[in-house]
Amino acid sequence: MNRNRSHRPPTGRAPSFLSIYLNDHLTGANGGVEVLRRAADAHRGGVLGSSLESLAEQVAQDRLSLRTLMADLDVPVMRTRAALGRLAEKVGRLKLNGRILSRSPLSDLLELEAMRLGVEGKAACWRSLRSLARTDPRIDTALIEELLQRAEQQIRALEAMRSACAAQLFAREARGRAATPHAAETVWRRGLRGRPRPGPT
Repeated sequence: MNRNRSHRPPTGRAPSFLSIYLNDHLTGANGGVEVLRRAADAHRGGVLGSSLESLAEQVAQDRLSLRTLMADLDVPVMRTRAALGRLAEKVGRLKLNGRILSRSPLSDLLELEAMRLGVEGKAACWRSLRSLARTDPRIDTALIEELLQRAEQQIRALEAMRSACAAQLFAREARGRAATPHAAETVWRRGLRGRPRPGPT
């Protein structure tokens, strides 16, 4: 991997568009890891919990890869922006989900949708860096291809969980039955056999 530091911009210069862009994605990665770990904790001991925990580890590793790529590009981490991102993630937990004091079955679906959108954005970031690599030799293209392939696997796994969770949640409601607090776990056990699972880290 090329770690040439000769391109470091002069101190005091305003952040470049690339710096802002990559720091925004780093902020998103921080929030994504937190959401995945929280969802995994909610399903700890079950098959879905294990799958979400595996995804959380993958996303944490992807975050480290992003920081490596940022270092190779001489892009500093904006600590204030990262802190604001963590605060926004915590505030996001307060959104209405149909329950006040307990975890709502709707929380599973909303979190799975948020996680899928986050990974879609991450894949877009890898594609942007792959395009930049055509003119910037500091970017490890082999790493980018590996990260992009893993993001696509993560998207497929999250979509399988999301669609199954939505089907179970709303079907039970339509039949006049209360959804279980762990709707996604029930569906994962009954209906996701043979569908995409998170790939190896």
